[in-house]
Amino acid sequence: MKHTIIIAEAGVNHNGSPEMARRMIREAAAAGADYVKFQTFRAERLVSASAKKADYQRRNCGGDDDSQLAMLKALELSDADFAMLAAECRDVGIGFMSTPFDMESIDSLSSIGMDYWKIPSGEITNLPYLRKIASKGGKAILSTGMSTMAEAEAAVAVLEQAGIPRENIIVLHCTTQYPAPLTSVNLLAMNTLRALGCAGVGYSDHTDGITVAVAAAAMGAVVVEKHFTLDRSLPGPDHKASLTPLQLKEMVEAIRAVDAAMGTADKAVTDVERPNIAVARKSIVAARDIQAGEMFTEDNLTCKRPGTGLSPMKWDEIIGKLSPRAYAVDEQIEIP
Repeated sequence: MKHTIIIAEAGVNHNGSPEMARRMIREAAAAGADYVKFQTFRAERLVSASAKKADYQRRNCGGDDDSQLAMLKALELSDADFAMLAAECRDVGIGFMSTPFDMESIDSLSSIGMDYWKIPSGEITNLPYLRKIASKGGKAILSTGMSTMAEAEAAVAVLEQAGIPRENIIVLHCTTQYPAPLTSVNLLAMNTLRALGCAGVGYSDHTDGITVAVAAAAMGAVVVEKHFTLDRSLPGPDHKASLTPLQLKEMVEAIRAVDAAMGTADKAVTDVERPNIAVARKSIVAARDIQAGEMFTEDNLTCKRPGTGLSPMKWDEIIGKLSPRAYAVDEQIEIP
């Protein structure tokens, strides 16, 4: 049965609090997610002092300070914090992931160990970064927001040449806006990304609600990533575009239902359908009393349930033949 990997994106919604991050781990595990993911960075290594906030960050963070550096500095966690969070994940039975946003953070996360490297959309054109990730080996999940197909192909090629083969790379379609308008999603681009020949294609969702994430799973996404928060009213850049813990649980349950329904590509009678064939299908029967030797016609034959007799697909073989015996009305016809 299909099992979509669900990543509960905690990101920086812990607001710089290790204890809040621990609570988020427990909520993600309770919701049934496969992984909870954070973001690892040092603000000074990620942005310059002149970097301004994005429009959505200004709207969501409030205040007069337009410095991206100051905003991110307040959202940092230490290397020791991430080691603690990884241990917490092991304790509650959920996978730990974190996205590195600078070169040194790649090294610190490498020492913790993760099933996947998660490469964010903003780093898809960062050649040194991609090479360093690939030099660590393992598997990678690459978000492709804000990128063209050519840029996605170039990033995959760099990872492949530097040490991570395509069969160990999952690419995620993504629209980098918080929240992303439905008309900007272009879910069908997932099908285009399959041409990269990677291990699979998934979706990183920034829309409101869970509908699009569930639709992506139905389209065959092998990974679905979605931001969540403990409280959407908290100050911070991503809270308002995130799910509540209850919504996260609802999304997981909906995606698991889709997984169960996906089945196989075979078109065949299923075991649960088989008993209903006789009930729902029809047989050729006498529309009225028929005498022996009478010709079968469209006037004296009809089709009725149950489907335990001669299939109506044999209609043309019966019409015009002589009845070998008498039939009462509704009696199933046999091949002469």
